[in-house]
Amino acid sequence: MARRFSRAVLTITGIVVVLGAAIFFGVYYLLNRAKPLAIGEHCQVKTALGTLDLEIEQAQVAATIAAVATDRRLPERAVEVAYVTAIQESKLLNLPFGDRDSVGVFQQRPSQGWGTVEQLQDPVYATRKFFSALTKVKRYQRLPLHEAAQAVQRSADGSAYAQHEEDAKILAAAFTGRAAKAVHCWYPAPDKPAPVQAAKARKELARALGQQTSPDNRITAPTDRRGWLIASWTVAHAQKYGLRKVRFAGVAWSSAAGQDGWVADAKAAAKTVEIA
Repeated sequence: MARRFSRAVLTITGIVVVLGAAIFFGVYYLLNRAKPLAIGEHCQVKTALGTLDLEIEQAQVAATIAAVATDRRLPERAVEVAYVTAIQESKLLNLPFGDRDSVGVFQQRPSQGWGTVEQLQDPVYATRKFFSALTKVKRYQRLPLHEAAQAVQRSADGSAYAQHEEDAKILAAAFTGRAAKAVHCWYPAPDKPAPVQAAKARKELARALGQQTSPDNRITAPTDRRGWLIASWTVAHAQKYGLRKVRFAGVAWSSAAGQDGWVADAKAAAKTVEIA
């Protein structure tokens, strides 16, 4: 009788252990599948000056502004002026509407000669127009950021730009490439993975940055700063173009683990940003 009881206990114990293990691994699997959904989609900018959270579109706009400034060989101060303006006017979003006929990132008005509605909805075009106006402002680099922004925008309340100066400096350090590994984004994997559109990404980067890229997916970066600008731009646009991985200077970002940021990667070469 005792022997039968012992066998029954052992059998039940074994079943409980197996079921427990199955439940544990089942829950672990479901949690891992759900993790990207719980995290959502976002970008984070982190420099010595502070940390900012951005929507992916905001990161794309910020990256574009920095790229256009680099193409025009403008100083970081110009980028900061553009950021305080764009944050105040549109929250760094490419808006299709605004006050009266204002549209776009900088809320420029077609009726005031900035361009057509279609042109101003192109962040590259809108940014070029903004910088063209900014560089005509005398000694803009010596002006407080909000005064330089007001000289371009001629807003009803120019002092409003001042509240965004700290954020603008964080963004400028990150997206101009002065701060390494400063930008990473994350988002859930799509149900149906889109094809990698690396060629389209290179073409759009070249349009903003004014740099012709090679026919393969290795983009030359003569300096670390240029490399981190390119790397930040591609990470910000990774979801749009279905990019899976960005490598540069000994580290890599991947869409599968975007929330982990930049991690060590022995295949990541210096002087070259690789996208895939």
